Amino acid sequence: MRRRSPVQRKVPCLFVTEVKKEPSAKRERQPFKVLATETISGKALAADIHNAIPTEKVDGTCCYVTTYKGQPYLWARLDRRPSKQGEKKFRQFLHSLKDCKEFAWNIEEDFKPVPDTWIPAKDLEFSNGNPLPDENGHMPGWVPVEKNSKQYCWHSSVINYEAEIALVLKRHADPGLLEISPVPLSELLEQTLELIGTNINANPYGLGSKKHPVHLLVPHGAFEIKNPPTLKQNDILSWFESCSEGKVEGIVWHCHDGCLIKLHRHHLDLPWPLAETYLNSQPVVISFNRTKYECDFEPKSLFHHFSNLDGQRFDRLKDIKFDA
Repeated sequence: MRRRSPVQRKVPCLFVTEVKKEPSAKRERQPFKVLATETISGKALAADIHNAIPTEKVDGTCCYVTTYKGQPYLWARLDRRPSKQGEKKFRQFLHSLKDCKEFAWNIEEDFKPVPDTWIPAKDLEFSNGNPLPDENGHMPGWVPVEKNSKQYCWHSSVINYEAEIALVLKRHADPGLLEISPVPLSELLEQTLELIGTNINANPYGLGSKKHPVHLLVPHGAFEIKNPPTLKQNDILSWFESCSEGKVEGIVWHCHDGCLIKLHRHHLDLPWPLAETYLNSQPVVISFNRTKYECDFEPKSLFHHFSNLDGQRFDRLKDIKFDA
């Protein structure tokens, strides 16, 4: 299967969407909803959506593996955003009903600083050597996750640079079974993954606990949907509401030309997270042959804990517990 490109531009929706304003009494963080119509978008049709591979949209934070300091490194998502003054100028321009593509950004003055190690996402357009912001005024990018990083401590917990491995959740060879195992970072080069776990996005999969946080990486496209609905809104709505496989955050279609198309439950005005998710309804086995690695894992690390569970099987991800 094609892996998600590390571009991280906005992934288009399967359907044409429309903005619905919320009554003031129902307003929470934003005064509107973006809802899907019944019309498949032109971008989806152009990407041959009918022959694309549907996969589960996993709820986490996006990561990227590429080279840093001469070895494979995990990188965290960090968008470069406008400063308050730059944001104000941009909003004033938009309110004048002009095309946002015509707005001229001053990269040095209108944007917040980023670490020297920051790199822009691939395929961003450049002008005079500088990456150009997207239509929302953001520049998608990445920063390397250093060992024992405080800011990215949950990212750091799933990687071991001495052994050059990462803790990955994926499909097991046996149907209907998940697997948690160490994977060489070299095998993940130029791939994007989702970091999920205890302290990510309110932990919709119930991993770990406050005392023993658990985090894992999931390669994008890892969980192919075996019995997907047809590309009709009513069929997809029914699938989300009544099918066990539909208890997911959304669907991401991987098209043969590398394009991605998505549909979130929110696009159909459905709730997320759910009390029970499809990812947590499947058994999981721990495969961790510690003898393969020459380094000693720190006693409090996830690598140490999972190595002690080698060969054990659990009914659900949330059932995984470490000894005190």
